This record gives sequence, C-alpha cells and structure tokens, in this order.
Amino acid sequence: MRPNIVTEAGVQTRVGQWWNAIPFLTSSVVVVCGVIYLICLLTGYDTFYEVCFLPSAIISRFQVYRFYTAIIFHGSLLHVLFNMMALVPMGSELERIMGSVRLLYLTILLATTNAILHLLIASLAGYNPFYQYDHLMNECAIGFSGILFSMIVIETSLSGVTSRSVFGLFNVPAKLYPWILLIVFQLLMTNVSLLGHLCGILSGFSYSYGLFNFLMPGSSFFTTIESASWMSSFVRRPKFIMCTGGNPSSYIPTYSAQNTTSSGFSTGNAWRSLSSWLPQREASIQSSEDSRFPGRGRTLSTTRDPTAPAGETDPNLHARLLEDSSSPDRLSDATVNTIADSRQVPIANAAVLPQSQGRVTAPEEQIQKLVAMGFDRTQVEVALAAADDDLTVAVEILMSQQA
Repeated sequence: MRPNIVTEAGVQTRVGQWWNAIPFLTSSVVVVCGVIYLICLLTGYDTFYEVCFLPSAIISRFQVYRFYTAIIFHGSLLHVLFNMMALVPMGSELERIMGSVRLLYLTILLATTNAILHLLIASLAGYNPFYQYDHLMNECAIGFSGILFSMIVIETSLSGVTSRSVFGLFNVPAKLYPWILLIVFQLLMTNVSLLGHLCGILSGFSYSYGLFNFLMPGSSFFTTIESASWMSSFVRRPKFIMCTGGNPSSYIPTYSAQNTTSSGFSTGNAWRSLSSWLPQREASIQSSEDSRFPGRGRTLSTTRDPTAPAGETDPNLHARLLEDSSSPDRLSDATVNTIADSRQVPIANAAVLPQSQGRVTAPEEQIQKLVAMGFDRTQVEVALAAADDDLTVAVEILMSQQA
C-alpha cells in the first residue's frame, strides 16, 4: 500500500508549507527580529544599552525611540526563538481576524502603551517618598515578550474559552492564564523583566475592556491605507490580509474565514457571544421560495383581524404542516388565515385563526378523493384549508410533505 503523501514530503517542503501559512505581518516581524539578531551576533553587539527600554534614559534624555527599538532586539538565540515561536500562532490568528494593517497599528499602539505604563510604574517606584526601587529606573529591557503578553490577553478574550493549558501540564481558568504565565516565567527565568510583562498584561486588558476605543480609527482609515499606491506591492502578496473582514468599530474585531491553517485558537465562540447581545432582525416576509411548498399562496378568508398589519403571517405553520399524524388533535384545530400573494412566498407564512373563530371546512368529496389517494385525513384537511379548497394545490402540498 502506497504510504500517505504527507509522510513523503521532505523537511524543506513541510517548512515551506508552514511558512506560507503564516500571514504577512506576522512573518515580517519574525524576519525582522531574526535578521536583527543575526546582525548583532555577527557584529558582536551584545550590550543593547543604546536600544533597550531604559526608563532613566528616556526621562533624562527623552529617547522615545526606545519604545520601539526595545521590542525588536533580543538578547540570545533562545530568547528570539522562544518569542517568535510564541508569536506565530497568536499573531497569525489575530492577523486573520483583524487584517495586516490593523494588526500593525495595534502592535504599535501596544508597544506605546506598554512603554508608557512601564515608565509610569518605574517612576512611581523609583521616586516615591516611602521606599525607592531605583533598580527599576535602570533596568534595561528588550524583547517582544511584552507585546506577546498583550496578545495573549486579547486572544484569550476573543476566543471565549474558559480554560487554558500551561505548557500542556495543567489547565487554568482563562482569566488567570496570563497571570499564571507571568509567575511561571518569573520563577523559571529570573533575568526576565517582570515589569515589562506586567505592563503587557495591563495593556491587553485595557484593549479588551475598550479603554483604547478612542485610539482605534474606523475601517475607512485602514481601507484608505490599503488602497494607497505605495501599499500596492504589499497588498498584492498572497499572505497579505485585508481589513475588510473586520468590524467597522475596529476595536472589537470579528473573524473572517481564510483558507489558511488556524493556530488552534477559536474565535467563533467570541463572535457568537458578541452577536447574542446584538439586536436581531426579524425574518423578512419576502422570504425565498421553499422547495417543500411549491404552490401559490392565497388569501383564505375574510375573518382576518382588520387591525393586524398587512402581510403579517405565522412563521410556525411549516412545522404544523409537516407534523405527522401522531398529534391529530392539535392539527385538526389549526386553521389558516392568510397566505402571501406571491408564489415566491412559502405558504408556511400563513396565520392561524383562534379556535373560537371557527374552522374552514373543505368539501367532504374533495377530502375523500385525497384520502383515497393514500394521504392522511388530518393532513388533507390542513392542506385543503391552506390551498383554499384548490385540489391541485392541495395535492402539491401533500406531495411536498411526502418528499
């Protein structure tokens, strides 16, 4: 037996397929961080003092560029590998939800807010009159992990999951997941920046709870950028994801299906939870034709309530007409009031008269004819009532039920 074609694929092919499934912005960040680390490695640059996030230098010399240079430099091979491998699933999922340009904007926003929070907390800790933590002002922090913690919070909020696995060892509640990771990383790696990770979590929660809504532009802003001539070379790339699938309010993105490999994080639950709070539009009267009811709808009687709005129908007649003979009493008491005028409208949209207003009784001769054809008497009565005693239409209705 010929082995599965997947097992025959070489390592290069598998890596190529994996890389092609990563969206444009996420793969670009991986390339930029990897190339910068290789340049630093080849040139022997390992102090990072000029590019890291250093609160004392930012305050004294106003070196705001450290907000952004600090996130693309990494101190070791394991540092950059761990961060990029964590970025690929989360960044890919968020990019498919938001679009490439919107995720780029969000990344810059998170880098800015993380840095501001880091600066404020370090300043309060370093200059408070009670006990001064001077080391926080001179802590040189680098790496993409602060943004990753923000993405963890945002993705967990969007996915709607109730629990998360920590390295496959044990499950924790989803709300506690980023805090557990914060503690675990601090215990396992003492040289990581606790304050940098903490600020990433705080920024992620701020975004999830809508505190950054006023900073998020509408979809037209991102569409304008995507349609710019200087963006054409990027937009044409197959891995680039447009922002058109996102929510117009921008700050609560929605999932838009893509023919790409999912990272395993579910966003469908998040959208279903969100849509459950939105006002639902009632079904339109002008519904599409139903193959089960091909006959033309008709007005049955003049006993219809004159105060009722024109075209108001009962959407539950489908179930009553299709109900089997196991509940004949209920069916025999159901009488039809109004059917839409067009053949395109299913006769299932007819309204039912109350029992006190009387029944529309079909001629016994027609009933006997249809019963002799093998149809159930109760269904025959309902079909004739719906067809306004038209034998041909009633047969169509009964035949559609049998189908």
